[in-house]
Amino acid sequence: MKLDNNFGLKSMNNRKLTDNIRNRARRIKLLLMDCDGVLTDGRLYFTEKGEEMKVFNVRDGQGIVSWHNAGFQSGIISGRGAKGILEARATELGMHYIKTCSLDKAKDFFDVLQAAEVTSDEVAYIGDDIGDICLMEKVGLPIAVADASSEVMPYAVYKTEAKGGFGAVREATDLLLRAKEFS
Repeated sequence: MKLDNNFGLKSMNNRKLTDNIRNRARRIKLLLMDCDGVLTDGRLYFTEKGEEMKVFNVRDGQGIVSWHNAGFQSGIISGRGAKGILEARATELGMHYIKTCSLDKAKDFFDVLQAAEVTSDEVAYIGDDIGDICLMEKVGLPIAVADASSEVMPYAVYKTEAKGGFGAVREATDLLLRAKEFS
């Protein structure tokens, strides 16, 4: 699918797009993210049988598909389980790298870097809580969702206006694609 020169995206809020953010975003080739609190609203849902369920935002999914259609890669590094749910959603969206039940996000991050053949400066990471700080310190463009914990905010170069599970990933993909449009 060929995208038009606007990537089919709405206008970004230029107030937040400093030269620093644009320059960092232009270098990004791989978008990684946490799941709970980023792709979802962070709440946990269980069936009466104890099976975990997750709710995803379709606009976030469209943003990920647009990112892939522009020739870039994405993935999830999550400390929680629900591997089957995440793999089903990631496969549906064409995501490239899925690490669940991560006991060492930094190690999993470096494994993904090697597999993707990118440097840490070519990675954006979207996080929401203290378990994401170790990755936000390493990437070229650390992004926090609007409702991220206060501990995460000092590590974010960009903070979304949307909350996790409510379009934050779409906002990030729009930002990345918009920055590349002006390269």
